[in-house]
Amino acid sequence: MDTSALEARNGKDIQGIPWERLNFTRDKYRETRLKQYKNYENLSCPREELGKKCKEVEKGHNFYDFQFNTRLVKSTIVHFQLRNLLWATSKHDVYLMQNHSVMHWSSVLRRSTEVLNVSKLIVPTLNYPGSLAQTLSRVQISTMAVKDNLLVAGGFHGELICKYLNQSGVAFSTKMVADENAITNAVDIFHMARTWVVTANNDAQVRVFDAGNFACLGRFSYPWSVNNTSVSPDGKLLAVLGDSSECLIADAQSGKVLGNLKGHLDYSFASAWHPDGRILATGNQDTTCRLWDIRNLSESVSVLKGNMGAIRAIKFTSDGRFMAMAEPADFIHIFDTQSDYAKSQEIDLFGEIAGISFSPDTEALFVGVSDRTYGSLLEFKRRYYNHYLDSIL
Repeated sequence: MDTSALEARNGKDIQGIPWERLNFTRDKYRETRLKQYKNYENLSCPREELGKKCKEVEKGHNFYDFQFNTRLVKSTIVHFQLRNLLWATSKHDVYLMQNHSVMHWSSVLRRSTEVLNVSKLIVPTLNYPGSLAQTLSRVQISTMAVKDNLLVAGGFHGELICKYLNQSGVAFSTKMVADENAITNAVDIFHMARTWVVTANNDAQVRVFDAGNFACLGRFSYPWSVNNTSVSPDGKLLAVLGDSSECLIADAQSGKVLGNLKGHLDYSFASAWHPDGRILATGNQDTTCRLWDIRNLSESVSVLKGNMGAIRAIKFTSDGRFMAMAEPADFIHIFDTQSDYAKSQEIDLFGEIAGISFSPDTEALFVGVSDRTYGSLLEFKRRYYNHYLDSIL
């Protein structure tokens, strides 16, 4: 069921799909899928001109090599538009959503362990007078984030769950919204002087929590459902994206809107900041990722195009060298930022993509695939062309 780098070099499909036993070749199936795939749109706009605005990119580069694929863990997607369900805390440790459980995968031991089961009663351990903590049950996790020792998960009905990985039980859980339709679309963990948890919900609000005592520090309202939010590296700015073709830049302390980002044609669901804090990347259902220079928000500096679907996840490496963006299915694109995003690697596979994550040391890229038969976790390893020179130096 698993596929190693050696087996792949010897001709085995990286996902273990036995093309030789099927009635069509891989190339033929790819051709058919590209023709038949229907991208989901909320806004029907003429998009003929979109291609002309997209950056010319030189594909075919190899920045990350295939390392391993396992079907012992399989990602699960609850909401088709939300794809932040996989996070790596090191090149050996990955957390992903599988059915009702958050699982930990060790790429060293090649073994999975259940970290959190949300089908059971969730009783928060940090409960004090005035706390927002509530007991929850039968939560469907729609989004998650893991950083250092903190796991944060959002639920289909506005729930928030926070767990310290080195402690048993759940530290904090609550239902942020009474409305049953106020799904938690995204969660972000940000650390500077202290750690914040930032949530984006369908009730058009962004909430900021102190990860020490889980008190709510701020609640900011916007004109539409918020699908994604991310804090700039210096902690001063907040990217706010949602059910609008416009994206917003807000003050992270007050939530006040400081700028509008205009250019996308549909709703946005993904964002990421370059580590230098100057570039913000936004992913949209119009099948593009736009790059914005925070010093001049009048228009995007680049438009990067996917192959067939919305851009539902975006991640930068911690050193800022690479940016990866994932479509809903089949394709992950890795861009070399040093080439001004003009060189890319295309990872071509089959299945719905539940999430992508670089390891903090940039050495690994993990991809979660949700599929009834070929659902799996794929691992890619950063390629170095000057290893020999490095060893001399």
